[in-house]
Order: sequence, then C-alpha cells, then structure tokens
Amino acid sequence: MVKIIDTTLRDAHQSLLATRLRTRDMLKFVDLIDQAGFYSLEVWGGATFDSAIRYLREDPWERLRIIREHVKNTKLQMLLRGQNLVGYRHYPDDVVEKFVELAYKNGIDIFRVFDALNDVRNMKTSIKKAKEVGAIVQGSMCYTISPVHTIDYYLRLAEELLSLEVDIITIKDMAGILEPEKAYELVSLLKKEFKVPVNVHTHSTGGLAVATYLKAVEAGADYIDTAISPLAFGTAQPGIQSVYYALPSEHKPSINLNIINKISRILRQLIEEKYLHLLNWRILLPNPDVIIHQIPGGMFSNLIAQLKQQNALDKLDKVLEEVPIVREELGWPPLVTPLSQIVGTQAVLNVLFGRYKIIPKETKDYVKGLYGRPPAPIKEEIKKLILGDEKPITTRPADLLEPMLDKCKEFVIEKGYYEKEEDILTYCLFPETAIEFFEARRKGLIEKPLTEEKPRKTVKIIVNGKEYIVGVEGINIEIVKTMTPPTISPAMTISRLETIPKQTSQNQENIKGHPLKSPMAGKILKILVREGDTVKKGDKVIVLESMKMSTDILAPITGRVEKILVKEGDNVEAGDVLLTITPQ
Repeated sequence: MVKIIDTTLRDAHQSLLATRLRTRDMLKFVDLIDQAGFYSLEVWGGATFDSAIRYLREDPWERLRIIREHVKNTKLQMLLRGQNLVGYRHYPDDVVEKFVELAYKNGIDIFRVFDALNDVRNMKTSIKKAKEVGAIVQGSMCYTISPVHTIDYYLRLAEELLSLEVDIITIKDMAGILEPEKAYELVSLLKKEFKVPVNVHTHSTGGLAVATYLKAVEAGADYIDTAISPLAFGTAQPGIQSVYYALPSEHKPSINLNIINKISRILRQLIEEKYLHLLNWRILLPNPDVIIHQIPGGMFSNLIAQLKQQNALDKLDKVLEEVPIVREELGWPPLVTPLSQIVGTQAVLNVLFGRYKIIPKETKDYVKGLYGRPPAPIKEEIKKLILGDEKPITTRPADLLEPMLDKCKEFVIEKGYYEKEEDILTYCLFPETAIEFFEARRKGLIEKPLTEEKPRKTVKIIVNGKEYIVGVEGINIEIVKTMTPPTISPAMTISRLETIPKQTSQNQENIKGHPLKSPMAGKILKILVREGDTVKKGDKVIVLESMKMSTDILAPITGRVEKILVKEGDNVEAGDVLLTITPQ
C-alpha cells in the first residue's frame, strides 16, 4: 500500500497560482485535510516564504504555526533548498542551522532537502541539523535529462545522500519529465541496491504523471506526491482522486475520499471567487514540449508573469527554445530553483536584448562556482565571456561565507523590527523585502488570517500601459495586471475609476545630459552614485531587480552624474530614464 504526501498547501498552488493561496483560505479546509488519511502535508518552503512577505503581506512563520495548531494527526513537511534554504543564494552555516531549528520548533516534522545542482556538499549542513533536532529527512535527487544524468549518476548520488543518514530517498522530478519506464527502472534499482524507502515526486506538465506513478508504485515506491483537484494537474501534481482510482487494489492508499471530495468543493469555490485571474490556460494543458525545455511548473507560471511584466509575452516560444541552449552552455544544471530562475531569466534576457548582452549577478555567481559544482563543465567561451580572466572557485561555496546571524540580529533589534526570534531569519534571507514587510507590519498593514476578513477597497489594474485604481467590494485580491480590455469578475462592484499619473520623473521635458534608460521593467534595488559624481563608461551606477534577479546597470559614457530621477524601491518600466550624465 503506497502512502500519499499531499502538496495542496505548497507545490500545487505554487505551480498553478504563482504561490498566492492565502493562509485564511487554507483555514477553510485545513481541519478537513488533517482527517483525509495522508502520510504528510507539504505546507511550507519553496517559494511560499518569499511570496508571503513579498506579495501577500503575510508572516510565513505565523502561517506555519497556525497550520500546526489545526493539523493534529498528520505530519507536516517542507521543501528546503539545502544551503539556499528558501532563498535564491547560499547562506552561512549559522543561518542554515538556526533556520532548521526554528522550522522544526514551529511545526515541521519532515525536511525534504535538495540542492539545485545535486551537489551534496550544499545539503550536508541542513541534513545534519535536521537529524540533530529529531526530524525525518528526505534526501532529494533532482531528476533531469541530459547526457550526464544517467541511471548510474542517480545511484551514486543516492549513495552519497545515504552516507548522511537520510531516512528517505526522494526522486524529485520538478518538470514532469520522468517517463514511466525510467521511474520503474530507477525505483527498482534504489530498492534493490539500498533497501531504502523511496518517494517519487513529479508534475503533470508533460501529461505523464499518473502513468509514472503507476510504474513507480509497481516498482516498490513507498510514497508518491499528489494534490487535491481542482488544485491539481496542469503544472502541479496529479489529483489524488484520479490517482486513487488508477492504482490497483493492492496498492491503493488508505485515504478518505469523502473528505477529499468535500475539500474539492471548497477549493473550487475559492478558485472561482478569488483566484481565477491567476490561472493561465498554458499551465493547465499538458505540454509535451517540457521534455525539451524542462521548465518546472512553478517557474513556468512565473516565467509567464515575468514576460508580461516586460510586455513581451509574445516572445514566450522563443524563450522556451533558448532555455535548453543556455542550459547546455552552463553545464546542464537541473532546472529547479534557483537554477531554473537563473537559466530561465538568462534565456529571457538573451531573447530580448541579444545573447549574453545583459548578465545578472546570479548568472555570474553561478559561473564562478558560488552555487556549487555544475554537473558538467561550463562551455569555455561562455565562461570567458562572463568571467574574463577570473577563475571559478572549487571549494564548498558556504566555506567562503562569514557568519551573519548576529549581525542580522543586531540590525533587526536596532531598527525596532524585532518581535520574535524568527524575524531575524526573515531579514537574513530577504533583507530588502523583509524591511518593507516589517515597515508594513509596524503600520498595521499585515494580513491577519485569524481575524474576520474584510473586503479590500481598491485594486490597481493596468490597461494599455495605463494604471487605474478600481474600487472593489466583496473580493480579496492583490495587485492585478489584466489583459486588454480589463476583465472584471462579476463578484466585483465598481465604485470609482481614478487615473494614476505616470511616474513624474518620466514626464519631465528637456532633461539635461545623456539619459540612462532602464533596459527592462523592475525595481531599483540600489543607487551606487550621487548627483555630481564622476563616472567612467562601464561603471556600475544602479542595481536593478528584475524577474527575481539583480542586474548591474552600467554608465553608457564617461561624465558627471547630472540628475538622478529615481530612488531605491521605485518600480520602473522598460525605457524609463533612471539618471542623466553630462559627457566629459
């Protein structure tokens, strides 16, 4: 009898709803899901932490504690990116250890630990700490297809993970590309060689998932991951209802379908009333092309959102063609966070601006070896283009990092942001976003899931490049960017329509000096110069955050900074003037 790990509260809405399912809406069925008979619930980790503080204005630690209070019978688990934790870069060991400790304290029973490059050096600290606090550890192998990712490769990787005393081996197929026969072969060999519990995780992106689970269970898989329909299939996991009926009687899990069907009805109503605008038809239909581009579900939905932000959704097919080319050039990394973002964003930039004309800091750091050891050598011409004469590192990346926990603690306390120990970790992981979150909390603007829900009074929409504030009653919705013409749900009652003027700095005429324009839409992360400074052509003057990556904006000429037209934290569109330089 196979056991079921339910992903509805994490990977399912990350894949289908861009990780926007709110805690207060989870509470409408979380008591029921605890009675459904699942082995565990994946409720935390992945992008949920970042999305909570960045977009939903929710405290992710509070979400975990609330779910733990409601779930009494079922284990809770999280997805942990090894040394990356829930972020997009490596953190020092002291931060990793404290994060694991507090996650366990707040309710996590099982840590599914992976590394985007399958570099076990990057998993060791988190696995060791999770075992130390008494948690169950799933050692994950990121499954991908390339000339170097063979069956022997995965067996060697499993042996490395088992040397760290993980309890379960997870085959993590983030893109839905694990073919049924390959699943049977790999699971069979893992069971035969190591006699270890095996968990198979896949997505329905390529249309293979149910068949893959059938063969994996036939081969002896102990656990499989599913979601509850209608928050299933597409780029998420297959629905438990369908999988249950597909499995032969001797393998059917011991679950309560009546309760699961009740949850389905609640989810259907929630999606129709609050989340329908987040669903895109592209992520709902099986896409066999995923075997080629291998973009995982969560990244695919975010990629669409990123291209919309750049007003370049028509370039999606070209980007999907560019992704496997970039991946090969960068040494065949598996496309899982953060490498999916790095490869995907580089592919977007290559299509929009020319191949490697813009190189985000994260791409440079990857080529330097700061994310770990690539599965295969990076192509020399690409390495030379990105690094010049600089040599990549060969040590474990975290060995180069200074401890930062105490410094983060000092800052959070000094600024008056400290309310609980977990706030220190939030700041360590996402400093700029955390400050915005703490400031919003100070002003009472943070979502409180346990209080009575109040309808949000306004929502901003963008039509033909113009921004509007629309009065909305009876719907809980964040900032929405609609298509043309704007689509308004019947649940919305329009009370007023007010035009927002375009950013004033862009309305200025007769700007003196050479204008430095933003190459793409994004957010001003840092301004590295002041008015009156002298800069040389190629100097870094602004750091722009776009598509979750940071890009250095360089001075196009040598001269004097005449006027800075933006400030840190500003959102800008492609073509907006950031500053002007008087030539010298």
